[in-house]
Amino acid sequence: MTRRARTKEKPPFEPGLIPAPGELLVWRDGQHFDHWQNLPRTLCGQPTPMRSHSGEPAHKACAEDWITANPVEARLGRFASDLAPKPKSKSKGQGDHA
Repeated sequence: MTRRARTKEKPPFEPGLIPAPGELLVWRDGQHFDHWQNLPRTLCGQPTPMRSHSGEPAHKACAEDWITANPVEARLGRFASDLAPKPKSKSKGQGDHA
C-alpha cells in the first residue's frame, strides 16, 4: 500500500470590506502578488504583478482611484481590502477593556 503525501489546501482568498471613496485598500496578503508573471492592469494597461481578490491584474493605487471615481459600482465588490486578521488571544486581565 502506497501512502500519498497530503497537501494542505489554502483557504479561499476572501475579500474583506470595501473602503469608502478616498480611503485606502489594505492588501497585505501575499496572494495579491504573482511571483511569476506581470500582466497588463485592467484599469490602465501598465504591467503589474499585483492581483485583486478575484485575480484581476490591478495595482492598488489604480483600484483606489477607481473606487473613488465609481462609488456606486464599487459597492458590488470589484476591489476590497483583505479580511481583518483575527485578534490574538490575550491573557486574562491584559485586554484593552477596563
